[in-house]
Amino acid sequence: ALMFGEDIAQKGGVYTVTKGLHKSFKNKSVFKTLLDETIILGLAQGYANMGMLPIPEIQYLAYFHNACDQIRGEAASLQFFSNDQFRNPMVVRMAGLGYQKGFGGHFHNDNSLTALRDIPGLVVGCPSRGDDAVTMLRTLAALAKVDGRVSVFLEPIALYMTKDLHEAGDGQWLFPYPAPGQSMALGEGRVYAAEASDLVIFSYGNGLPMSLRAAREIESRRGWKVRVVDLRWLVPLNEAFIADQARDARRILVVDEGRHSAGVGEGVITAIVEAGLGATPLQRVVGADTYTPLAGAALAVLPAEADIVAAADNLEPIH
Repeated sequence: ALMFGEDIAQKGGVYTVTKGLHKSFKNKSVFKTLLDETIILGLAQGYANMGMLPIPEIQYLAYFHNACDQIRGEAASLQFFSNDQFRNPMVVRMAGLGYQKGFGGHFHNDNSLTALRDIPGLVVGCPSRGDDAVTMLRTLAALAKVDGRVSVFLEPIALYMTKDLHEAGDGQWLFPYPAPGQSMALGEGRVYAAEASDLVIFSYGNGLPMSLRAAREIESRRGWKVRVVDLRWLVPLNEAFIADQARDARRILVVDEGRHSAGVGEGVITAIVEAGLGATPLQRVVGADTYTPLAGAALAVLPAEADIVAAADNLEPIH
């Protein structure tokens, strides 16, 4: 296995996620590259063809667009065009999504997943908590090594250092490190309050802890029992799982921090409607169709907990 990217080695990455790896494994396995995403993903293809397991890092989701065709037109298409004679197995780590404080702008707070959703055969996983990140990454590595799959591990920047859920110091977003060998099945979601059915909220990434906080307020205000569903796997969406979770729902909210057009939320709603559940009162809480602006202005175009609560009220107004 090889890990490489911009500042990934001695510095340990912009967010120190790979800190210490270079000290342990040296340049043979962990090294930094030029500031060129095309080179990074091109290297990954070469190493993959040599039988290695490349784990390249794209420093920010927005930077992927600079080299999108290395995945869409090359890596992910090799099995298809060679009748599975050749493969480019890799796990591409990408830091991204919104809500990052102190370092804004559309190149560092990019919430568009559209380019990733458009690539046939690609797998995209997006954890919202630390233990899920570990088991998902193990699964993606296995998919690459065993099945030759090309995948993206999308890491929500704003959740890297998150420890608390409801109140400062509660430690409710800290979880035990998964035991060696423990992994996550491809397409497997996580369900909070599985027995609740007054309202079911579908979300992922940053939207997941936001939805859990909003659920507590909705339950307090309305007396509803609220289920929160973490999709975890964004490409391909597990449509059967989504339909199962929506089947007994009295109301549905889809919380998608991506943009209004061509986002994950559209796929969730399509899965619900195509399962014959379109009559269930449903609403989407989603980002605006715009680039993410600097500093606090970013919050004007991204979903907030108050938006989730307001959307629940719109499903059944308070009298």
